[in-house]
Amino acid sequence: MKEFREAVEAGDWDGLGDLLADDIVFRSPVAFKPYAGKPIVHAILRGVGRVFTDFRYVNEINDDPDSALIFETFVDGVSLNGCDFIHVNDEGKISELTVMVRPLSAGNALAQAMAAQFPQIQAEAIAATEDAAISDSAISRR
Repeated sequence: MKEFREAVEAGDWDGLGDLLADDIVFRSPVAFKPYAGKPIVHAILRGVGRVFTDFRYVNEINDDPDSALIFETFVDGVSLNGCDFIHVNDEGKISELTVMVRPLSAGNALAQAMAAQFPQIQAEAIAATEDAAISDSAISRR
């Protein structure tokens, strides 16, 4: 997906939120259980932006509504290769995101780096959920 790639390459982690469906499902390369919902997935993506260095996409395969974006990056100095598998719903929003990485040493480095990010990720997701609830409440009172 062109917009996702452009946002990631530009480091526009906050702007990615506009591309995500409210009911997005994210399958992480370092967690067994998928994450569901825009607030937590968006917060995870911002966390990824804090741990990846020298990120670049090296290939892209598109077959609407699905895309595969192959990337290279580093996590704590460990070289990582990966692929973002993206599915877009009928509204043009990302409804599924699956990430796979290699080699195992890089996956382990990513797991450790993201574990260190998780308190901030959780706080961001909670704040986003509360902000959405306040906005919904204001809209329903009109």
